[in-house]
Amino acid sequence: MVGIAILETRGYMSHLRFLFASAVFLAAFLLFLVEPIAGRQLLPALGGSAAVWITCLAFFQTALLLGYLYAHWLARRPSFIVHLSLLLLAVVAAILWVLRSRLTENGAAHPIITVFSALSLSIGLPFLVLSSTSPLLQVWWARVETGKIPYRLYALSNAASLLALALYPSAIEPRFTLHAQRLAWCCGFAVFAILSTLVAVKTRSNTGGSPQAIANDDLSAPRSPRSHKLLWVLLPMGAAMQLSAVTSYITGNLAAIPLLWILPLAVYLLTLILAFQFRVRLPWGIIARFMVVMLGALAYSLTKANGTWPLWLSLLFFLVELFLACIFCHSAATGLRPQRASEATLFYLLFAAGGALGSFLIGIAAPLLFDFNLDLPITFLVTALLALAVNWRGSWSQRLLWVVASAAMLALVFMVRHAYEHDTIVAERNFYASLRVSQDLFSYPGATVRTLMNGSIQHGTQIFGSNELRHTPTTYYAIDSGVGLALRFCCQSRTRNIGVIGLGAGTLAAYGRPGDHIRFYDINPAVPAIAQNVFAYLRESAAQIQIVEGDARASLARESPQHFDVLVVDAFSGDAIPIHLLTTEALALYRRHLAPNGILAFHISNRHVDLAPAIALLAASAGMQARRVSTGSTEHPGEYTSTWMLITASPDFFAQPELSAVARLPEPKPGLKVWTDDYSALLPLIRW
Repeated sequence: MVGIAILETRGYMSHLRFLFASAVFLAAFLLFLVEPIAGRQLLPALGGSAAVWITCLAFFQTALLLGYLYAHWLARRPSFIVHLSLLLLAVVAAILWVLRSRLTENGAAHPIITVFSALSLSIGLPFLVLSSTSPLLQVWWARVETGKIPYRLYALSNAASLLALALYPSAIEPRFTLHAQRLAWCCGFAVFAILSTLVAVKTRSNTGGSPQAIANDDLSAPRSPRSHKLLWVLLPMGAAMQLSAVTSYITGNLAAIPLLWILPLAVYLLTLILAFQFRVRLPWGIIARFMVVMLGALAYSLTKANGTWPLWLSLLFFLVELFLACIFCHSAATGLRPQRASEATLFYLLFAAGGALGSFLIGIAAPLLFDFNLDLPITFLVTALLALAVNWRGSWSQRLLWVVASAAMLALVFMVRHAYEHDTIVAERNFYASLRVSQDLFSYPGATVRTLMNGSIQHGTQIFGSNELRHTPTTYYAIDSGVGLALRFCCQSRTRNIGVIGLGAGTLAAYGRPGDHIRFYDINPAVPAIAQNVFAYLRESAAQIQIVEGDARASLARESPQHFDVLVVDAFSGDAIPIHLLTTEALALYRRHLAPNGILAFHISNRHVDLAPAIALLAASAGMQARRVSTGSTEHPGEYTSTWMLITASPDFFAQPELSAVARLPEPKPGLKVWTDDYSALLPLIRW
C-alpha cells in the first residue's frame, strides 16, 4: 500500500511538473511571438522608421519589469482572486486587440508616446501576465516541492522564446496575414489562461492556500550581498544596451522588418539559455581577449563615418560581438544569483530592471541627449567597464586587460564623435533619424558641396558654385535618372503639378519651372528646416513650393485629390523600407491623387533590397504598366547611379522613344505575393 501511494504521489508530481512546464513554455512562446506582430502593426502609423522597433524594445523591457514586479508582489501576498481576475481581464484585452485593425491611426508627431500608449492599451495587460509567468511559477514550484528554485524553467521559457522568433520570419509572416496572426495568437493566449488557472488551483491546494505555507523558505541559505544585487541590475543593463544598439545599427542600415529585429534578439535569448540552463564554463581568458579585439575593431570602424560594410559582414561581426558581450553579462549575472527562494523574484525583478534601463538609455535617452549617433561606442565602453568590475578581484592580467580596454573604448567614443564632427556644419538627431550636413570645399574647384546624411546614407547634395552647378539636380535625381525622365516627358511644355514623398535636401525642386507646383511630404520635423536654410533648392526654385509635415500616407488620406502629374515616392530612413507606402491600399490612395494618366515614380536604389518585383506585381494588380529605369553612368556633376520604378496607366508614356530605350520590364520573382496593409514579406527580396 505504501508503494502504491508513493507511485501515485510520483505520478501526481510528474503531472504537476508537466503542467508547470507547459504553462511556462506557452507563456514565453506567446510573449515573443506578439512582439514582432505588434511591432509590425505599428509601422504604418510611424512611417516605417527603424526606431519604431527600438522603442518597442524599450516598451517590452519595461512591461517585462512590471510583470516581474507583479510576480514579486504576488509571491509575497498570494491572492488567488487577484490573479484569476487579471487573467480574465487579459483575455478580454487580447480579444479587443484582435478586433482592432490598427493600434493607432497616426502618431508621427509624438512617436515615443504613441508607441508606449498604443502598446499599453492593446497588448499591455496580456504581455504583463505572460511576462510574470516564469518567475512566479518558479517560486510556486519551489514551495510546492519545498526544494531549491527550479531555474531551469527560466531556460525552458527562453527556449520557447527562441522557437517563436525562429518561426515568425520563416513560417508565420510569409504565410499569414496580420489579422490571422493576431487571431491565432489570441487563441493561444486563451489556452494559456486555462493552463494558468489550473496551475494556480493546484498550487493553492498543495500549499493549503495559506500564507504561512506559501511563505516557506530555505532559511539556511545565505542572503545575497548588496554588491551582487547591484550587479543584478548593471550586467543585464549592459546586455540590453548591446541588444538595442546592435539592433538599431542593423535595422537602420537595411530595413525595419521583423527578420532583422529577430536576429539580434535571438542571439540575446541564446545567451540567456546558455547562462541559465547550461551554466556554460567558457575559457574566459581566451574569450576576454577575443572580446577586446571585437570591441576595438567594431568601434574603430565607426570612426569611418562615411564607410559602409556589406550586409553579411555587418551581420556576422555585430552578431558575434553581441553574442560575446551578452554571454559574458548573463553568465556573470547568473553566477551571482540567490540561493534563497524568497530572493528569486527579487533577482528576476532587478534583472528585468537592468534590461529596461539599458533599453531606455539606447532607445529613448540617447536620441534626446546626443546630436550624433554614439550608441554603439558608448555601449562598447559600458561593456568594457562591466567586464572590469566583474574581473576586478580576479588575476592582475585580467584587471590590466580591462583597464586598458576601458581606456581604449573611452578614447574611441571621442574618436567617433570627432569623425562625425569632421566637416559637419549642422547635426540633429531625433526619433526618425540622425541627420548631419557635411561641407566639402575640395571636390569641385571654386565650389562648395553640401551633403545631407542620415548615418552613412546620402539624402541629397548641392554644389554651391556657378548658377548652372547650383541649380543642377544631383545624386539619385539627375536629369537622366528615372525621376528626371518622368518629369521631362510627363507633360510636354505645360505646367506641372508634382507631389514628392520624402523631402531630403529638396533636390527635386531644381526641376521646378514657372507655373509648376511642387508639394513635399516628410515625416521628420527636422528635415524642412535643414532643406530650407542649409540648401538652396527650395528657396531658389521657380516653382511654387509647399511642405506638408507628417506621415505622407496619413496626410494624403486627409486631403482632397491633388491631381498630381507625377507623384514621387522617395521616403527612406537610411536604407529602411516603409512597407506601408508599397501596398495595394497605398497604391489606391496614390491613384486617387494622380491626374488622368499620371505617373508614379518609386525610388528603389538600395544596396540590400530589390523592390522592383514587388512594385511590378503591385502595378499589375491595379492594371497599370511598370518599368525599371537604372542609370549606371555618372556623367553629370554630382550624379550617382540610381534605380527607379515608373508606374502609369497611360498607354503612350513608355512608347516615347527616349523612354523605350532605357525603361525595362523588371524580372518577376516566383512565389511573390502582392503586398497589402495586412500582408508583406521582404525576406525574398533581400540581396544577401
